[in-house]
Amino acid sequence: MSHHGGIARTFVDARQRDAVLRAYPGPMPQSLAEAYQIQAEAIAYAGRTVGGWKLGRIRWPEAGVFGAERLAGPIFSDAISFPESADPVAMQVLTGFAAVEAEILLRLSAPPPPDISVEDARDFVDQVHFGIEVASSPFVGINQNGPAVTVSDFGNNFGLVVGPLIPDAKVPGGLDRPVALAIDGVTIGEGLVADMLDGPFGSLAFLARLMAERGMSLEAGQWISSGAITGVHPVRHGQHVRATFGDEIAIECVTTPALLPEGAR
Repeated sequence: MSHHGGIARTFVDARQRDAVLRAYPGPMPQSLAEAYQIQAEAIAYAGRTVGGWKLGRIRWPEAGVFGAERLAGPIFSDAISFPESADPVAMQVLTGFAAVEAEILLRLSAPPPPDISVEDARDFVDQVHFGIEVASSPFVGINQNGPAVTVSDFGNNFGLVVGPLIPDAKVPGGLDRPVALAIDGVTIGEGLVADMLDGPFGSLAFLARLMAERGMSLEAGQWISSGAITGVHPVRHGQHVRATFGDEIAIECVTTPALLPEGAR
């Protein structure tokens, strides 16, 4: 087994057992290409259905070093929650690292071509929702060692809460509302979609190119979590999270310990 395969298996096994990794399980990837190779091996080893993809921002100067301003990771179908009421939904997080992010979610109506423009990417989306991405990893340093490390462990994704539909999201100005995120009743992040790097549809255009480069395919019905609007906010077990989009749209969750197989602890 290559060291890439060993890293991939260690991450997947640690996620399943909620083991805490205080050191990276092997040589850290030095490029995004190497990191995506580890990610691909981990997806294959996990054997779970991919129900979508998360995007994250790579800021300068790291964007110049790694040659990209975004990164991507899989969101597994069994980790996507669709709340049926306004009550907070329980979302599992790992012990090593956990955070939450308020995001715009895009549902694909068809796979976009790899050369799609930001404007034309809208035509491949049939629904736009507001939601919360749950970021969590066994590795306590997942967000402190550069974007390649983040990519290698599923882009630091552990779940997605699909919140209310934004009915006018594809018309000019439809996303021009303030976004806020609160933990345990305290607002800790605020932002605007307009401040995102070429917006949610820019995330989709980037992902279309990336997937083609990786020899992978997007699928109709998959969810695209387009990137944090108010920042990445660490959480612990048992915390209440509320994200709001304007004055009318809100989504809530409560973080819970990861459920482990019988006898895993």
